[in-house]
Amino acid sequence: MNLSNELKLTKYNELDVLEVNHSKVKAKIALQGAQLLSWQPHNAKQDVLWLSEIEPFKVGSAIRGGVPICYPWFGPVKEPAHGTARIREWNLVEYSCSSENVRLVFTLAQEARMEMILGETCELHFTHLAQEPAQLALHTYFNVGDIEKVEVQGLPIRCFDKLTNQNVEVPSPRRIDQNIDCIYAANPTNIIQDFAYQRAIVIEHSNATETVLWNPWHKPTGGMSENAYQKMVCVETARLNTLLQPQEVVSVKIAVQ
Repeated sequence: MNLSNELKLTKYNELDVLEVNHSKVKAKIALQGAQLLSWQPHNAKQDVLWLSEIEPFKVGSAIRGGVPICYPWFGPVKEPAHGTARIREWNLVEYSCSSENVRLVFTLAQEARMEMILGETCELHFTHLAQEPAQLALHTYFNVGDIEKVEVQGLPIRCFDKLTNQNVEVPSPRRIDQNIDCIYAANPTNIIQDFAYQRAIVIEHSNATETVLWNPWHKPTGGMSENAYQKMVCVETARLNTLLQPQEVVSVKIAVQ
């Protein structure tokens, strides 16, 4: 079903997916989870986001890749892990197209709102609408040419290592050569230097208190093929220890250089 010249609603197995085909950008968004699956501005040779090549797109199953919205909790503190927002259907309530970008607004009942502005840059603005305080992570999977030729810049030199449950000192910039699952105090900007694809991905966090860096390396991971870790890295925009209050907005802006 075509919503406009630039927007088409289609099915990926069991899930409804919006496809954006604009002169400045191509993108895909699953209505389940209001999950951005793909974002490729016209000046990028490769997609900026990583999506598992074995993703089955099943109702009620979390999608492995893109930008899952982990909300209203993060991690395995309750069931399901990472909250319910990413496995529930969101409503597209507004959309508009200009010469520069496409703007989409999704809502999840009276609980949350997600605004996407997709063009040469990608802006995601999440608003916490519920009255109860909540956690949030915009769990962005970035597509890289070779994980061993990646450097993540702008991270502090201390983090909480979730694999050992310890605060540790780490190098900055950070190279990845093993299973990594670290929570950092957020800096406003991180840069992924992707030497294989000869590009820099600039990530600007707004109103975040933590940044999560994750790559499972050889550890078997649901929804990922054995070697998928070589092509992705997660740099997540998060509010974990300082809970979101009603009407608070957390944003991320992504650009490719």
